[in-house]
Amino acid sequence: MTADRPTWLVLPTYNEVDNLEGIVRAVRERLPSPRGVLVVDDGSPDGTGELADRLAERHGDVEVLHRPRKEGLGPAYVAGFERALERGAELVAQMDADFSHDPDDLPRLLGAAEDADLVLGSRYVDGGGVADWGTVRRLISRGGSAYARTVLGVGVHDLTGGFKVFRREVLERIDLPTISSLGYAFQVETTYRALRAGFRVVEVPIVFSERRVGQSKMSGGIVLEAALRVPAMRLGRGRR
Repeated sequence: MTADRPTWLVLPTYNEVDNLEGIVRAVRERLPSPRGVLVVDDGSPDGTGELADRLAERHGDVEVLHRPRKEGLGPAYVAGFERALERGAELVAQMDADFSHDPDDLPRLLGAAEDADLVLGSRYVDGGGVADWGTVRRLISRGGSAYARTVLGVGVHDLTGGFKVFRREVLERIDLPTISSLGYAFQVETTYRALRAGFRVVEVPIVFSERRVGQSKMSGGIVLEAALRVPAMRLGRGRR
């Protein structure tokens, strides 16, 4: 049962001071014990790291990993995953810190990990979707997932989503130190490596919502990186 397995949630942050306390409170209420919440802050200038430290002082199950500067989503997650494994995590969850991923969905994803090695919160299976997005962003997101699925030859519908639960064995097998993707290509790469290693991947429907406050981290460079790195993954050149 997941309730008996140490479960850690990794939250990468950069300038999320307005969201952090609320998301930490919400996920702590929904994670089973024993649990840990790891905030990975990339040197946020808005005080996110300092707030995270105060939350860690208040709650024994909250920990902070400070990184000196903003280096991208992928390196932040790799550092967070490695720390969670060091702390004895058997299940490692990841999600955005801005409430784009609904904390109420956490128990469903964790429950699905009873029978799967990697669980994806999916926008593009029956019951899933997105809210508050314009037409262009919907096309970019859905088109990006379809592009990656076609190039990589896999059946996963939502390869670019960032709401996931990994079993420990997956993270140990996919060679985290060699993952060099910086942005959303990281989401594609971790799932693709898990599939190639023979792990069972399942998709659980979620509805993704636009962030409540703050600025989106999406950029043209992130989209371009994903477009260029996906073919390299298929050709086996995704490792540095």
